[in-house]
Amino acid sequence: MSEITIDTNALGEKIVKVLKTIYDPEIPVDIYELGLIYDVFVNESSDVKILMTLTSPNCPVAETLPLEIEEKVKSLKEVNSAIVEITFEPPWDKDLMSEEAKLELGLL
Repeated sequence: MSEITIDTNALGEKIVKVLKTIYDPEIPVDIYELGLIYDVFVNESSDVKILMTLTSPNCPVAETLPLEIEEKVKSLKEVNSAIVEITFEPPWDKDLMSEEAKLELGLL
C-alpha cells in the first residue's frame, strides 16, 4: 500500500479561504486581510498550525477567536488537526493590512 501524498499548497489555499470567512468583531474586515495571520503551516500529516496576532493584547476576542479559527479549519475534511498560536512579535499595526482592507476602512 503506497502512502498518500497531500498537496500542502492546495490545502494551504483552502485554509486561507476559510480564514477569509472569519471577521474581527470590531472591524468589518476578515482576519486575513487585516494582516492578523502571520503564517499557516501544513505538514504531510495534514496537521495545521496557524501563527497569528491580535490587534491588541487586550482584544476582547482573545479567548474565543483562536477557538473559532481552529474549529473552522478543522471542519475541512483534509485537515487532521489545527492549532492556533498567538504571538505579539512583531506587534500588529495597520501597515500589515492588505490594500483591500485599507480601502474598506477608508485608510487609502
